[in-house]
Amino acid sequence: MAAFDVSAKLKERCLVMDGAMGTMLQKQGMQPGMCPELFGLEHPEVLADIHYRYVQAGADIIETNTFGANYYKLQAYGLENRVEEINQEAVRIAKRASAGKALVAASVGPTGRLLQPMGELTFDDLYRIYRQQIMACEKAGADLISIETMTDLGEMRAALIAAQSCTRLPVIAHMSFESQGRTMMGSDARTVLVVLEALRPLAIGANCSGGAKELLPVIAEMGRLSDIYLSVEPNAGLPVLEQGKTVFPDSPEEMAEAALRLRQAGANIIGGCCGTTPEHIQAIANTLRGMAPAKRSPIPLRALASRSRVVIIDSRQGLNFIGERINPTARKLLAQDIKAGSMKLVVEEARLQVEHGAPILDVNMGVPGIDEAEAMSKAVMEIQAAVDCPIAIDSANPEAIEAGLKQYAGRPIINSTTAEYKQLDAILPLAQKYGAAVLGLCLDEKGIPAQAEERLALAKRIHQQARALGLRDEDIYIDCLVSTAGAEQARVMETIKALQAVKQQLGLGTVLGISNVSHGLPAREILTSTFLAMAWVSGLDLPIMNPFDDRVRDVTRAAAVLMNLDQGAQAYIAHYQHRSVPGPSAVRHRICKQCNIPELLQDARPVKQADSLKAGGLSALARVVLEGDQHNIQALLDEALKKDDALKIINQDLIPGIEEAGLRFERKEYYLPQLMMAAETMKKGFNHLKPFLKEEALVSRGTVVLATVEGDIHDIGKNIVGIMLENYGFKVVDLGKDVPASRILAAAQQHQAAIIGLSALMTTTMPRMAEVIAGVKEMQLDCRVMVGGAVVTKEYANMIGADGFAADARQAIAVANGLLDIN
Repeated sequence: MAAFDVSAKLKERCLVMDGAMGTMLQKQGMQPGMCPELFGLEHPEVLADIHYRYVQAGADIIETNTFGANYYKLQAYGLENRVEEINQEAVRIAKRASAGKALVAASVGPTGRLLQPMGELTFDDLYRIYRQQIMACEKAGADLISIETMTDLGEMRAALIAAQSCTRLPVIAHMSFESQGRTMMGSDARTVLVVLEALRPLAIGANCSGGAKELLPVIAEMGRLSDIYLSVEPNAGLPVLEQGKTVFPDSPEEMAEAALRLRQAGANIIGGCCGTTPEHIQAIANTLRGMAPAKRSPIPLRALASRSRVVIIDSRQGLNFIGERINPTARKLLAQDIKAGSMKLVVEEARLQVEHGAPILDVNMGVPGIDEAEAMSKAVMEIQAAVDCPIAIDSANPEAIEAGLKQYAGRPIINSTTAEYKQLDAILPLAQKYGAAVLGLCLDEKGIPAQAEERLALAKRIHQQARALGLRDEDIYIDCLVSTAGAEQARVMETIKALQAVKQQLGLGTVLGISNVSHGLPAREILTSTFLAMAWVSGLDLPIMNPFDDRVRDVTRAAAVLMNLDQGAQAYIAHYQHRSVPGPSAVRHRICKQCNIPELLQDARPVKQADSLKAGGLSALARVVLEGDQHNIQALLDEALKKDDALKIINQDLIPGIEEAGLRFERKEYYLPQLMMAAETMKKGFNHLKPFLKEEALVSRGTVVLATVEGDIHDIGKNIVGIMLENYGFKVVDLGKDVPASRILAAAQQHQAAIIGLSALMTTTMPRMAEVIAGVKEMQLDCRVMVGGAVVTKEYANMIGADGFAADARQAIAVANGLLDIN
């Protein structure tokens, strides 16, 4: 079987991938704390035998022992200078063992670190280290790349883009999902699909997680929405401890039955992850032998996405728009904010637009004399940390566009390219590389054509050039360009005609910046809203508009009813049932005649007051914490200190804010990025208040010693727990990862710890937790022990005698408070 046959084979039948590597190596003598990749190189006969057994079991694809062979993971073992050697030799061992009977996929896993702003890594850092690993694997003869167990869509994008850019090998992209159907960073199956499918891997899917039962809904959702090949590698169930040994409960027969359900849901490639063995793979292979993939007939999905939210661009599912406010043109204070590199007003504009219903935000950093690429990168980073919605990266500068594309952990739209060949050559490859949608303007070196037919011709040129580069129709949007009625009245209807032609003849997405139609005329809101109504019924998908303009929002809601999109007028009734629609005079009173912007929100708007904006029972300070608004926290605290003492502010403002963030996390309204940003804002606020607190108020709730147990080098979850505990007033002593029980116990004794917090992500290291608990009892330490980690369960915690179990950072706070009887 040759590598180029993989796609053809997938059309004929389901392929079987191999099973676990780590647990197999452990059965062959690898001890906890050892580097699996180095162990395989030092015991090539053991590694080759595992590969051989999977091939004999019926695996069509076997994966190399390189899951943790990237620079950062190997650095933990002092092996960072042997990346190429370790990856290449692992591929060679797998190739020899396969003997041409199975494809060899290079396994690529996560770094174990976080992207900015939650961590320190940048896109370029990740791109560089994944490129190094993947190129080494290709050089040694890998047939394809399998990216696995990714929990952050941003990191997956970097790895996948690196793979697509530096090699022509087919790539399978697997994310890891938690029990509620989302990744650790909050991405659900639909979001993952929308973002990754645009990057054109061979297959998308999921691995690890809790087992086949947890992954079945994920694969089913992806199969319902797309015809891309799907790959799934579930664990053999959730691990349990039996007689001191970690056991995965799902038998080969149970995994084989699950494989049938996964195939029916749409899976084309089925294998196993933690706890699966050659026996499991043999059962799966025997069950699937000769079976063709299940047929799927999805409708192409036109959508944009943030890290955890999809916006479908389909008028049959609702009318959407792009908020236009993050644009410094004719806005002095916003331009100064961007030029200074502050982004305070940029973030505030983002939040306000989302609060007013904007589902997508345009981001323009066009201030003369600045480094636009640097400004775009910072703006995108801060906006996606502050709000959860897709964006349009608005620039004609390819460097600025690429900077924004690197920073964004979702699927944005590029705004924009003209129909000039030079511009198309510069912009379209960026959309193709980074999986973005792209907006093409019906404009060339001659200007905007007068007639609709000429604009359609330019739209066709953009379409043809984009398709030639590999972009799909659902990636392409056209702006037929709006002429101002005051200067070119006859051309207004040409825009409408061109819009209709693009929709009818090309079937592409359509965008219009509607406010230009009324430029220079009185009562602009009347013309703008009327034009919008005409555009909606002519096939407009996304107007770029001001979300604070009540008139255009009213027209949009009414259009949804009249176009039979708002079934039963439910949304319309919900919005208007308790108020009457204001007349034109009222609207004109609220809208600035000069710029069609609400007067309160112009550059001269007043600064928020600390005791104002009470919403949902939260003060402005509490909301600043809740929203992770690090820009405004200090100014509001300084104002609050004029009226109240620091301790009162902490208790009445900061703590309620972080508490609400925690509650939203529990309700799945917030995800880890939002929770962490709220925690960092809380920390910044508390540090600002420290000098104003009396000494007795600085006494901590208690000392917590945190550690990832011996043999385990995973510490993202533990680090997040530490951040949260500190923000709730605990003193945290973080011992790091791979920490022996003796050192944990010594630290607990030295610091008089009230709680020891233990984390484990590997089933083989879970018994180390029991050792620490036994040590606490033996040394008669006056402290409690709570445990957590991806593989740890409440049942296991009870079995080993832990005092508490926490499934996530938010739960860790509640458990810690409960153990110390803190209300």
